[in-house]
Amino acid sequence: MNAGRPELSGTFGAVSSTHWLPTATAMSILERGGNAFDAAAAAGFVLQVVEPHFNGLGGDVPVLSYAAATDSVQVVCGQGPMPATATIEHFRALGLSHIPGSGLLPAVVPGAFGAWMRTLAEHGTLPLADILEHAIGYAENGVPLLPGAADAIEVLAPLFAEEWSESGRVYLPGGRPPKAGALFRNQALADTYKRLLKEASAAGGGREAQIEAAERAFYQGFVAEAIDSFVTSSEVLDSTGRRHRGLLTGQDLADWHATVEPSVSLPYGPYTVHKPGAWSQSPVFLQQLALLDGFDLGAMGLDSADYIHTVAECAKLAFADREAWYGDPDHSDVPLDVLLSPAYTAERRALVEAGASGVLRPGSPSGRTPFIPEQAMETLPPGGDWRDQIKNGLPTVVKATAARNDTCTISVADRFGNMVVAVPSGGWLKSSPVVPGLGFSLGTRGQTMTLTEGHPNSVGPRRRPRTTLSPTLALRDGKPALAFGTPGGDRQDQWTLGFFLAVADFGVDLQAATETLAFHTDHFSASFTPHESRPKVLTVERTCDPGVVEELRARGHEVELAPAFSLGKVCAVATDREEGLLQAAASPRGRQTYAACR
Repeated sequence: MNAGRPELSGTFGAVSSTHWLPTATAMSILERGGNAFDAAAAAGFVLQVVEPHFNGLGGDVPVLSYAAATDSVQVVCGQGPMPATATIEHFRALGLSHIPGSGLLPAVVPGAFGAWMRTLAEHGTLPLADILEHAIGYAENGVPLLPGAADAIEVLAPLFAEEWSESGRVYLPGGRPPKAGALFRNQALADTYKRLLKEASAAGGGREAQIEAAERAFYQGFVAEAIDSFVTSSEVLDSTGRRHRGLLTGQDLADWHATVEPSVSLPYGPYTVHKPGAWSQSPVFLQQLALLDGFDLGAMGLDSADYIHTVAECAKLAFADREAWYGDPDHSDVPLDVLLSPAYTAERRALVEAGASGVLRPGSPSGRTPFIPEQAMETLPPGGDWRDQIKNGLPTVVKATAARNDTCTISVADRFGNMVVAVPSGGWLKSSPVVPGLGFSLGTRGQTMTLTEGHPNSVGPRRRPRTTLSPTLALRDGKPALAFGTPGGDRQDQWTLGFFLAVADFGVDLQAATETLAFHTDHFSASFTPHESRPKVLTVERTCDPGVVEELRARGHEVELAPAFSLGKVCAVATDREEGLLQAAASPRGRQTYAACR
């Protein structure tokens, strides 16, 4: 197929992200001698400035990478846990059926900063000042405000003016919402970056010592103190329509450190595909691949009715297992080995029939009984006003389309053989009020947890909420071949699956693969409050062949057509070892997505 954008290739470096400025930042870091880890971190901090409606310094990020020096794949977990006092009983005593989607109650330990510091400490090469330079400059001097950010601020302006006053100080310059394209500054955030850098420099020592000092300043110093003071002394309006005090304390921050973990992997054709563990939804990608490995997708034809039906039915089975079995493996017995085993997969694959299934069917690994909690709808205040806009933690606004591009992605490959992909999110401007003096909001990932006892994703002290963030890295012959991710919440591992299958099963080139037909099924409850059970539709972009749509409907699928090129923003880098090239691609679905190669 012919791609609308050109395929980019080079030998020096490859970068793709959901915004042109982080892409340019990453390439500039490579040009000054940094590696993919340095570049990804610098771009990650710039993303916090240029896409504040999608992520922030108070958010979270999983970082998946291949390091040439150690010939290994690893995951840095930047998903912060719930506070030490977060219990089911506490939320129930407040009269809540589940954790609110905004405000302070769902706030978790901010994991993004610690994850990037751990990434730099493990594999980076440049001084911290070089990494933070671009983010400081853009926060201080301004960036053109994206239309999506301007829309979100405009809708939430009454909330910022009436309730979240510190958010108003940051996002309503002159007391008014800024227009799309206006130069937007966040001096408070710039000052936070600068103070972190100043305290790191004052600590003396080499590069590693300064990274450690910056991490201390954040998790044990002035950042933790400001968060503790604000959360423990404030009652904030949230999506329940009431004001609540949060649970997060400075001690919660001090007790947490980003962890380095092995990836979970699965062979698929000539590739070995790596993902983060079951504290994220990531393994659902591998479960889908395991199921699909028993079908001849190539014979079906890309984007045929057989192909879309088979992929969608396998997605239903995999996501049903996500709902029943995934959670923080440090606190729950997640049977991931069994879920990915050939015998279990074969048993599940046999459930795929010629017609569409309308039932959520989790499996029974090792004979265990699956358990999916009932999600009760959150009680909202009557009337349709701005409070309706914070009913969940997703940055959706009235003008939002069917595609919820609710996070960011950065992927980098360098000339040294390293490859990094990260999916930053959380801490966006809609999640919770800006912390006074810091210029950023806290992440509210706690809303993804259940208040039902006995589930792997039940809320509990220091438990990681199951995140939707899901980067992917694939090796070929033991060497890095692909690294990619997309925004999209629950749908990330369906939109990236379509991209990967186009490459792996149909030989589509990297850029064209980001432009193939996108589709997904909503056959399960949303991860985010209010955890609504969505219509069990198969959403397909309008560019799908009408005959294919008709056949899918004949098979029992309730097909809903989305606007053309509206589902996902896949950003990818790759290596072509035969030609000795690095490649980068970015889906045209995100107008600001940008890939670069040199």
